[in-house]
Amino acid sequence: MGRRWERRPAPDRAAGQTPPGTAAPRGCCCCGTLWRYRKKHGNHQDPGKEETGPQAGDPQAPHPTPGGPQPTPPPKNYIATAVDSTFVPRKGTAEESWKIFIDAFKGDPVGFVERVLQAKPQPWQKDFLRAVADPTKRRISVRAGHGVGKSTACAWAMIWHMTVRYPQKVVCTAPTAGQLFDALFSELKHWVNKLPVILRDSFEIFSDRIVLKAAPESSFISARTSSADRPEALAGIHSENVLLIADEASAIPEKVFESAAGSMSGHAATTILIGNPTRNSGLFFETHHKLVDDWHCMHVSCLSNPFVSEDFVKQIASTYGETSNAYRIRVLGEFSLHDDDTLIAAELVDSAMERDVVLDKGEPILFGVDVARFGSDRTVICKRQGNVVLEFQSWSGADLMETVGRIVSHAERDNPAEILVDSIGLGGGVADRLRELGWNVRDVNVSESSAMNTQAAKLRDELWLAVKDWLVQRSCKLPKNENLRQELVAPTYTFTSTGKIKVEGKDSLKKRGMRSPDIADALCLTFSGASAMVGGRASRWVPGKPLRRNIRGIV
Repeated sequence: MGRRWERRPAPDRAAGQTPPGTAAPRGCCCCGTLWRYRKKHGNHQDPGKEETGPQAGDPQAPHPTPGGPQPTPPPKNYIATAVDSTFVPRKGTAEESWKIFIDAFKGDPVGFVERVLQAKPQPWQKDFLRAVADPTKRRISVRAGHGVGKSTACAWAMIWHMTVRYPQKVVCTAPTAGQLFDALFSELKHWVNKLPVILRDSFEIFSDRIVLKAAPESSFISARTSSADRPEALAGIHSENVLLIADEASAIPEKVFESAAGSMSGHAATTILIGNPTRNSGLFFETHHKLVDDWHCMHVSCLSNPFVSEDFVKQIASTYGETSNAYRIRVLGEFSLHDDDTLIAAELVDSAMERDVVLDKGEPILFGVDVARFGSDRTVICKRQGNVVLEFQSWSGADLMETVGRIVSHAERDNPAEILVDSIGLGGGVADRLRELGWNVRDVNVSESSAMNTQAAKLRDELWLAVKDWLVQRSCKLPKNENLRQELVAPTYTFTSTGKIKVEGKDSLKKRGMRSPDIADALCLTFSGASAMVGGRASRWVPGKPLRRNIRGIV
């Protein structure tokens, strides 16, 4: 007794079941002929020949005789092993069969994973897959611990999206080739090979791309690394169905996300940010804080996760401590209280913005002015009175005389005791004109050597350290300003060969996709008055005169 396949006619192209003008690949129930597993005598039955007699699996079919010959089970590589009796009609055409299949799984990625891929997703993965299929959740952000099944969940989502939607385009990215191809894309290829042959043969796998053979330009999954130098990884993706996945999203430069705005213009486009919460700045961080109302946010911890061994959790706890950033990020899947290489902890800034401090009106008002050097930068005035920052004012695109006019307008209203101007570049001309108008102006050259703090490499580093020390005292007040917060927590620090602290500069921040910290620099300038008098290293400041240093080697 043998079994054979019955071949049925291909679906009607006019009905939209296959891409127009494309060849139908053999064995694909969406784009070609449908081969249905049947119990028959002999070899292949001619297409269109009607079956006779009860079939195996039919209610009328006789049960196998105990101890007698048993029917051969269907091959495991055939989609019928999961869905044959439900989704392939007894007398229906291939088109009807495929329509039933699509109707069943187009809105049910969990069922697709369980019944087609024969996998068992964890509860958080089920919630994630349902969110991907939900048209009201177009922006999904998942912060998670290490090894909880992030890559697997994303791979399932991509395969489901490519199988049940047409036309469609999926693009996945990560900050490095290792993270992208050794982890996410490798997991994707693993699960594509788990598909039933009838579906797997519809796809062609390349080193950085998986395409639908019948329509490689209209339906594909593309893997692209992202960097600040090449921010177009997620750009230019347009289709009726678009899925963008950013793995290890904390480390992806902001310019990459900015370039993806056009790709998200479609009504059926979905963006997924997923990864360990390693940085306290950037879009991934903002989706769980400032932008939390605009994103569907999820959190996955390693604790009680079957994919994560208890030994891993114990190892991280014993090595770094349960209160360490490493434990928070890698085990709990939470953002750190501060980055290990970040100069100013986010917790210090948040506390200063929430704290109530009584303003001492007897303290002098200081203006810190950071003058824009380039077109995209901003000129910023920071007004500080004692331990309270009163406000920030910023603008861009103004020439020097207009900038002077705006500063004078604020100075006439607030009557500052000092106006401290970054005199590098265009700031020198602004300071000279303000001085000519009779205001007490201090020229501050932040590229000079540190004046008072021997741990700082340059004066700019000293001023940033002064702001940090001011925040650590927990007796100061900052206005609630998201741009200020991001600028204060963004810069990292390193050490020079002589052991001095060097704070990350503007150019380095821009390369990481961050904006120039103009607001934070203006705040730092309000602390430059402390460097006016240093025994043996700087002369006393005379009101209305620039601050000059008698330091050998400094021009």
